[in-house]
Amino acid sequence: MVSFHARLAFVISAALIVPPVFATQVHRSPTSSVSSSSHKLTHPRRRASRRVRGQQAIEPERVTQIQQALIREHYLSSEANGKWDATTQAAMQKYQADNGWQTKIMPDSRAIKKLGLGPDYSTAINAKNGNFTPPSAGSVPAAQASGFVQASGVHQ
Repeated sequence: MVSFHARLAFVISAALIVPPVFATQVHRSPTSSVSSSSHKLTHPRRRASRRVRGQQAIEPERVTQIQQALIREHYLSSEANGKWDATTQAAMQKYQADNGWQTKIMPDSRAIKKLGLGPDYSTAINAKNGNFTPPSAGSVPAAQASGFVQASGVHQ
């Protein structure tokens, strides 16, 4: 009778040897008959057209809001027409540059917030008792402010 250890050794060695024997994946050489250009055209992940991502245009209602805010801030002198035209783009770029932000064609989120057009949390679940106004400069207790100065290592 074969001992338990001998049977266990046989099963383990068979488990290690058998999988490579039954491997079914075939590797093609770089000189195979299928050209790489035809493979690129037929492969589902390599289509010629790419999916466009991100915001592509601004809705006319939103453009009107931005234009009205730029007029209020004296960056735009024309009337709000809801069109993201060259004049509106130039006004937004000037506004963003004056605030030290990027000047891409699409508005920066910080610029939108500073223009007063940020997200509206008035309908949020906790908006009834919430206070969404930023804290005033004098609301930090003196002891806490002095601790910040001391921790920063900057002495005035």
